[in-house]
Amino acid sequence: MKRLVILGGGESGVGTAILGKKKGYDVFVSDYGKIKENYKEVLISNNIVWEEEKHTEALILNADVVMKSPGIPEKKSPIVIKLVEKGIPVISEIEFAAPFTKAITIGITGSNGKTTTTMLTYHLLKSAGLNVGLGGNIGKSFAWQVAEDQFDSYVLELSSFQLDGIINYKPHIAIITNISPDHLDRYDYKYENYIASKFRITMNQTEDDFLIYDADDKAIGEWLQNNKTKAKLIPFSLTKTLEMGAFIKDKTMEINIINEEEFTMETETMALEGLHNMKNAMAATSVAKLMEIRNKTIRESLSNFLGVEHRLEKVFKIQNVQYINDSKATNVNATFFALGSMKTPTVWIVGGVDKGNDYHELMALVREKVKAIICLGIDNKKIIDAFGNVVDIMLEVNSMEDAVKMAQRFSEKGDTVLLSPACASFDLFENYEDRGNQFKQAVRNL
Repeated sequence: MKRLVILGGGESGVGTAILGKKKGYDVFVSDYGKIKENYKEVLISNNIVWEEEKHTEALILNADVVMKSPGIPEKKSPIVIKLVEKGIPVISEIEFAAPFTKAITIGITGSNGKTTTTMLTYHLLKSAGLNVGLGGNIGKSFAWQVAEDQFDSYVLELSSFQLDGIINYKPHIAIITNISPDHLDRYDYKYENYIASKFRITMNQTEDDFLIYDADDKAIGEWLQNNKTKAKLIPFSLTKTLEMGAFIKDKTMEINIINEEEFTMETETMALEGLHNMKNAMAATSVAKLMEIRNKTIRESLSNFLGVEHRLEKVFKIQNVQYINDSKATNVNATFFALGSMKTPTVWIVGGVDKGNDYHELMALVREKVKAIICLGIDNKKIIDAFGNVVDIMLEVNSMEDAVKMAQRFSEKGDTVLLSPACASFDLFENYEDRGNQFKQAVRNL
């Protein structure tokens, strides 16, 4: 009996444990932190052995294969370093689960936009009546679904950390929404390492597979010039008219893919707003066309899609001031698109754990759109240095309640208050969802 050791007792870890047990592995789950009670109950009810708040080497280093939670950094974790030294394969949940399903998978990665693109792609396929699952970095664990459900296809949001743990996995359709510097602390602070990690999504693809990508993205363009993929390339662009692919012309989205009927739709009739969302829509619609979904169904789905929580989410309008929750913007590139979509004078709430941010690319947008900056974080020096001479009003707060109250004080009729932090959330909040939920509650309390 092969021994499967799982590092991390969260959603992906427990899902992998259930699948491993079903497929006859000797399964052991080890978490260096505490395992949540609901996951403990699942492990106990499935007779899966587990430990928490430690990694017992004698029970781990005898593994045939190890599934590592994407949150564990392989270069800094002593137990992972020892596993690699022993030559024991350390893989991701996606790599472990994929061989156990014959379903088509659509893999979506990118620095920004991947959650919206994933949700919209799932919405398009589900609305067309396809038997489709949603997983990866979002929703229920992919492995758990493979163990318990019988889907014909899966839409998977894939982070660079998950892609680092693949060996043979390949999606039939891959999407790279864009690439901008992010998580560089996990990649030796080398942007090229992070870019290479994203492109692992296409490394096993064949001539029968597809790679949908942003043709306007510099990093993607340079990689494709210097490297080969066997997949059929399907570009999308906001700036170019493409013979084959997706583009915007005269406020109309046009998509032309080999052997498929051309698709057109006026952008004003889509539910999603903002240029970045046009890109997300082009990517998702390209998948729908490849999956042979009718144009009428695609148009209906694009016009009724509600969007993703914490991503340019309109919360309330109070005294004619619009409050927008963009807590999911954890890097500069995401905030660039958020500020770019603002149509009124903006009070910008920004800050958190800086991941090596360069705020220079936001300068023109801040000059044009931002009337006041509220810094919400423990260390705001870089933000203050960057924009201190650019806006008239800049202040620091250390709670969401104070940030929202100050934003209300500095906003006037017709303004927008935008939470778009451009930073991770771990200094003051559990995660970006907690940050966004606290923002919404603070707005409700005004």
